[in-house]
Amino acid sequence: MRILTFIRQVLDAEESVRLSGSSVTLDNSKLVIDTMDEYGVEEALRLRERGADAEIIALAIGPPGAQDVLRTALAMGADRAIHVETDARLDAIALSKVVAQIAQQEQIDLLFSGGQQADWDSHALAPATAERLHWPQITWATLLELKGTILTGKHDTDEGSENFTVELPVVVTTQQGLNEPRYPTLPNIMKSKKKELRKETLDQYGVSPTVSVLREEIQVKARLNRILDGKDAQAAASQLVDLLRNETGVIA
Repeated sequence: MRILTFIRQVLDAEESVRLSGSSVTLDNSKLVIDTMDEYGVEEALRLRERGADAEIIALAIGPPGAQDVLRTALAMGADRAIHVETDARLDAIALSKVVAQIAQQEQIDLLFSGGQQADWDSHALAPATAERLHWPQITWATLLELKGTILTGKHDTDEGSENFTVELPVVVTTQQGLNEPRYPTLPNIMKSKKKELRKETLDQYGVSPTVSVLREEIQVKARLNRILDGKDAQAAASQLVDLLRNETGVIA
């Protein structure tokens, strides 16, 4: 079987967002695998370690620098990678068209994608891809077991959680709590340099951006910088309530 794990390159959570003119600039910023996508890479590896006879393929769609996160996935243990190189900013619906085509071309049985993309703050990619492929989808997985072509496990719902059983092929979204991603070891980092990383262009998939970004801005809120003296806890609590009620309007 073949597992495709889609990964995004995003700004590290410890980095600050900076603007250059009217656009966000990522120059000299640390970029990493989107955390939710990283859970997908790790889960694919764990399914194989638990006995699944699987080839694991990592996929990224983005600028030249996206190959760095693909190398990270290869160092974690993925077998090969595909990089669809483009500087175009694609929304989830446009991306799903590319991902679905690659899933069909590679004869994928199981597709992992992060439950929410950090850069677009969107949940739409995996459902849109499942719709294009006419595959079932499992969202917000927290436990997965694979036996043959049957995938079982648990996932979060609005009411709590539920167990499921589904037959491959299927699209699964991953999240925190499913696993704890491993760190690539030095020997595996060296081995990853010899693994296949195939580069392709966006135009061969007949996809173009469907959303135009007109302007970007960073929300900045002025701070009062009010410091309360904590030596007298009762007085500090009274001051805090007064600030929340009369200056910020947080409480009535």
